[in-house]
Amino acid sequence: MEADSLALAATAPPSHTGVILIPKIPHLEFCLACRELVPEFRDRKPNALVQVAVLDAHEQGIIAYACTEVVEGTRDPLFLTGVSLSPDWPVYEESLIKLSVYDVKDKSHQTSSFLGSASFSVADLLKSKDQQLSLSLRTADDSAAVGTVVVCRLKMGEIEDGEVDHIAADTHQKCTLVCESGTTNDKDNGPLMNAVFKNPVCKVYRFQTVDSKLMLVREQMAECTLSFSIPMQLLGLFIQEDSCRIQDLNDLGELSPHWDNLRRDVITRYSQLIKTYQDTLAELEKLTGPAFKPSCSKAQKYLEFIPINLHTQRMRVTCPRKTDSFYDVITVGAPAAHFQGFKNGGLQKLLSRYEAEKKSTAYQCIYYSPENTAKAREILSTVAQLQPLICGLADRLLLATQQRSSHTLRDALKSLAEKTEQFVHALKDELVKSALLALHAARPGYVSKSQMSSQENPPPPKRQDIPHHKEYDEEEWDRVWANVAKSLNCVIAMVDRLQEQDNNKQESTPDQALADVITSHNPGRTTDWRDQLSPLVVALKDCVSEVAERASKSMTFVLLQKASCSTPYGLQLQQRRDTVFSQALAALACGFVMRLYAGIEDKGFLRQLHSVGVVAQFESLLSTYSEEIGMLEDMEVGISDLQRVTFRITEAASDDPTNLQPTVTGRRDHYTVEVPLPLQAFQTLPDELRQGKLLQVIPVLFNVGINEQQTIAERFGDISLQERINQRNFDILEAYYKSLSLPCFQTQADVKELLETLGQNVVTKKRKNVEILWLAGAICRRLNGIRFTSCKSAKDRTSMSVTLEQCALLRDEHQLHKDYFVRALDCMRSRLAQGEGAQWDDPEAGSVANHKPASRHFYPIALLLVSSHLLVVWLILSLVFLLAKYQ
Repeated sequence: MEADSLALAATAPPSHTGVILIPKIPHLEFCLACRELVPEFRDRKPNALVQVAVLDAHEQGIIAYACTEVVEGTRDPLFLTGVSLSPDWPVYEESLIKLSVYDVKDKSHQTSSFLGSASFSVADLLKSKDQQLSLSLRTADDSAAVGTVVVCRLKMGEIEDGEVDHIAADTHQKCTLVCESGTTNDKDNGPLMNAVFKNPVCKVYRFQTVDSKLMLVREQMAECTLSFSIPMQLLGLFIQEDSCRIQDLNDLGELSPHWDNLRRDVITRYSQLIKTYQDTLAELEKLTGPAFKPSCSKAQKYLEFIPINLHTQRMRVTCPRKTDSFYDVITVGAPAAHFQGFKNGGLQKLLSRYEAEKKSTAYQCIYYSPENTAKAREILSTVAQLQPLICGLADRLLLATQQRSSHTLRDALKSLAEKTEQFVHALKDELVKSALLALHAARPGYVSKSQMSSQENPPPPKRQDIPHHKEYDEEEWDRVWANVAKSLNCVIAMVDRLQEQDNNKQESTPDQALADVITSHNPGRTTDWRDQLSPLVVALKDCVSEVAERASKSMTFVLLQKASCSTPYGLQLQQRRDTVFSQALAALACGFVMRLYAGIEDKGFLRQLHSVGVVAQFESLLSTYSEEIGMLEDMEVGISDLQRVTFRITEAASDDPTNLQPTVTGRRDHYTVEVPLPLQAFQTLPDELRQGKLLQVIPVLFNVGINEQQTIAERFGDISLQERINQRNFDILEAYYKSLSLPCFQTQADVKELLETLGQNVVTKKRKNVEILWLAGAICRRLNGIRFTSCKSAKDRTSMSVTLEQCALLRDEHQLHKDYFVRALDCMRSRLAQGEGAQWDDPEAGSVANHKPASRHFYPIALLLVSSHLLVVWLILSLVFLLAKYQ
């Protein structure tokens, strides 16, 4: 396309001095059409395209520009793609809008010729009759008119409920120009949305339905502040957790030289990991600018925890006599450790290899299975949570005795008993007992004794199992652990006695009362309830503290074995898992917040949310070939780890955007994301949500590779990874559906049918079976779920999938005319060039004119299969190319 001064447009709104009192125009949208265009050659019908530039009336600069799709072969083109001016831009009534019309001669080479232009002010459009303008197009030298351009303002809301006004003879050109101005809902750009979602980019369209009515469609893409805030919070929690782990290792006390050396080595490695995380966090805190990480930065070290191209995309549909419909999807690059690379595979393969190697090389430490290691972390977390809680409830019980209220005392005792029983039950595990024995064996005295007894015949070095030594009293832990329950029973008995004594005093004679005092717990003293109960409460707290200390040390010793057996490779694997999880959690938090905001007034959705949770369906388009296998293995583990995440809705301190940002708390075994809502919105929630009930999210992942690399994998490679992922996640989705007992889902027979069809497709051997993705997406939407779409960088394949899904929704849910399906798809993809992501789908991309087809090294396989020699040569050349590219 010919160079034009419009290509130099700056998208950032400039500052203005002295015009701050001039009111800005709210969200302005309009559509375009041309009539009687005069092409360069009279015998040719033009392929028209309109570029739209918003001119700054004060500084004579260009604020922004957009363009329509190309309408081929007509002098009276009607453009389905409209223009949407962001409310963030400094657009005023005196702002000028310039329309430049081009004749696109060759779309593949992007060559065109300028036909003419016209200009108008925003005030001209707003004050015109029916808010519609007809402008004469003039040549560059203003010597002749080359047609007319028609501008009509659009508003999402109620629209004209009449027959389509045919302004063109061709069937595929039929549409309306006139739209009634309706009320614009602020659901897209309200204060609540603007607190988390930034820099929205909009595109508007007008399509015809099967009954010749008008349908208005708006796409809105936005960045999310959680792209950076969630990973930065996680890094802080990682640092805090690993620092506590170092402190716990130091608190183990004196160990034998062998174990002490292992401990020092582990502490050194943890310190290095903490230093790495601290450096990364310091770099992230310096960043300013867009709230997303572009794909060109995916391999930068200090950005490895940030998800790639995390954006929200909402399609809003307005049809006559119908309520506006909203369809949301989160687009994000596959959560994967791009900086660390995929030379040795992804997390799934690396974790399996790591466990196998740990068993074979753990001769210098005690091997604990992954299940026992996970249980140790769980016990540590439970102890850290329950010990201070029990102490606080014990103090509350003593405080209740001063009030001499039986009801208050009983409530405090009930809470204390529940948490103490939970504490005792959590530590009733053989792992704690065996770990205490192992820790005893690691003490210096015990090791010296063993060495002295075996100096004559030292055994060969071998892996140790969990030891059971006669020198240690194995019943000691049982006695200490049982003392907690005994102390609790004493407290309960004393409370019962005090209440019974108080009741008897109110009914008995003075002589009986004196006898009761003599036989009381503290004879000879007329003490109050607190004095009698306090020693028992102190004894209970001491027992809990002793048990907690022993259990914490034993579980820390278990984790020491895991860290010492893992060598430095284990912590590298932990860093990789932290990286992938950070990206996945940022995307999940973004999706949850968007879904919550959209359903804040939906009582059925809110009930589902606190009853059974909500499903989060991740659609992956990665191939099972080359490095994308490693990405998929990373993504599988990252999505699975999201099962350790819960959400809680809280009341925001104020309506200030800084107080509406979600926060993360917890440890690696469990995280909670707190989502604050303004007071007005929070008060409308059900009691369960206002009381802080933890909300479950059920993540599921379905993958179907769709590019040419997947063709190679299906013909010559292995797709078992994809098949296993789809089968496993289908089972999770099916189990979630069975847990739904709400009436609104029992009446949806189509969900059950869709699920059955999905199950059949999952087990069917079929190449590039995209039906799996379609069915999973349809089920997710019907179950009020959260939709995610991913590929390597959330550009080409992601944008193709999202636009196709949007057009399918318009066809299936809003009766899009069949003649407009392909045109609608072309409009939504109008800025996509072959092999490149569009500026719409990839904000870091340049202007449309700069897009070039990507070079490709894969040749059509069908041609190569003609000759086996050519196929061998092609495979060798492809392998050489890949090795050179990814080394």
